[in-house]
Amino acid sequence: MKSAPVVRSLARAAGLALLLAAFAGCATTGGEERHTAGKKDPYEPFNRKMFAFNDTLDTYALKPVATAYTKVIPSPVRTGVHNFFGNFSDAWSAVNQLLQGKPRDAGTMTLRVLTNTTLGLAGLIDVASDLGLERKSEDLGQTLGRWGLEPGPYLVLPVFGSSDIRDTVALPADTYVSPALLTHTFWQGLAVDTVGAIDTRAGLLGASQMLDDLAFDRYTFMRDAYVTRRRSLVYDGNPPDLPDDDADDAKQAPAPAGAASDAQSGMKPALPATTPASGASSSQAQPDGTVLAAASVAQLPASGVSPAPLPASSPTLPVPASGPVPVPAPPASAAHA
Repeated sequence: MKSAPVVRSLARAAGLALLLAAFAGCATTGGEERHTAGKKDPYEPFNRKMFAFNDTLDTYALKPVATAYTKVIPSPVRTGVHNFFGNFSDAWSAVNQLLQGKPRDAGTMTLRVLTNTTLGLAGLIDVASDLGLERKSEDLGQTLGRWGLEPGPYLVLPVFGSSDIRDTVALPADTYVSPALLTHTFWQGLAVDTVGAIDTRAGLLGASQMLDDLAFDRYTFMRDAYVTRRRSLVYDGNPPDLPDDDADDAKQAPAPAGAASDAQSGMKPALPATTPASGASSSQAQPDGTVLAAASVAQLPASGVSPAPLPASSPTLPVPASGPVPVPAPPASAAHA
């Protein structure tokens, strides 16, 4: 049945529509919650509950399966799976580059896909990166942002994790382009999507420990990291100045040293690593999006295969400002010595 991928995407869109319809009711019940909704995060009571749900799902289901996957499946096989999913996300990136008026980048991504599909044995080997054709990932959420659509309030989706209204609207399209397009039945497509989710989560095993060690509120950290990264992606790393009220909030966002780009959502571990977490030869890609939508990129030592490419809509940790380390002034007593 060739329409299976279409059916899956329509089902996702319908589920997200129902979820959005429920937000109004959830947001109005925040008066009795410990965490009250504010201008920056009007759905915070609901978001925290969904964050906790995703956290539990990851702890008891996704993480154990991903751990077993890395122990049982040989590294070369996991690398091939990662590259295969990444090749599809590269094709979708090329489309979005074109929609954003970036013909040069669209041409580069198209050539990358053609190279990996042919010379890379249907995308199993990332030949393009070795030839200097670097990945420049884009998704529909970024495209809508370039077209002027505001992101709307922060949102935590079940399984997918961190998002906002704009990225939620774009999610069905962003998750549609995946290897599941090659399947003929719903169950075959579901099996492919599951492999992609496991591959992605396997690449986040190291990053999850970093998130667990954070001493502050993980929900607030993930929210601020996601909002900061998505804004940076839409403006290609050069976003305009924020309004005064938003700028004050941004200054308070945590930015631990060593954090880089791409963060996850409500799951304990959903932070994808820019550096392959398990010896993958390919550069980071965006997966089909059916995987846990919490994707935050952190620099980790390579030790296996890198996570299956996550959609650029996934969040990212804010990068601390670079520059010389300030030297503290000498004590007053030393000055008179």
